[in-house]
Amino acid sequence: MKNKDVIKFGGMEVHFCLDANDTGNQITMFKCVISSGAKIAAPHYHKSFDETVYCLKGTVSYTVDGKAIELSPGDSLFIPRGTVHAFANKSNEAIEFICVINPGLMGPDYFYDIAAIINAGGPPDMMKLKDAMLSHGLVPVVG
Repeated sequence: MKNKDVIKFGGMEVHFCLDANDTGNQITMFKCVISSGAKIAAPHYHKSFDETVYCLKGTVSYTVDGKAIELSPGDSLFIPRGTVHAFANKSNEAIEFICVINPGLMGPDYFYDIAAIINAGGPPDMMKLKDAMLSHGLVPVVG
C-alpha cells in the first residue's frame, strides 16, 4: 500500500501507511522520519493502545520506564499501554522507524493537531500540546 498522509512538523515527518479504516480498527501503521536535533514529544504513555517500533535507519534512542534503549536497523521494541516512554534522535543523521499502534486508535488526526500547534510559529503553546495529546489518548508525564 502506498503512503497516505505525510504530516510534517518540527523536524519530523509522519508517513501513514495504514489507518483504522484500512484494518477495521485493529492497527494503525506509520513511518517516522526525524531529522537530527528535532524537538520530539515529551515523555508520555498511552491509555488504551500498545505501540510496537521497528527501526529502519540510524539509531533511535528510547527511554522506557526510565531505562535507555538504543534501536539500530532491524531492532524492534514493544511498548505496552500505560508504559512511560520517550524517543529522540541523538545522532547527526536522520532516523527512520515504523510504528504499529494496536488497536488502531491513534490516526493521522493526532499528528495533524500536533502539527498545527508546532507549525504555528514561535514557541509552541504547551497547554494546547497537552490538550491535543490527552484528546487522542496520550498522557504527558512531567518530571
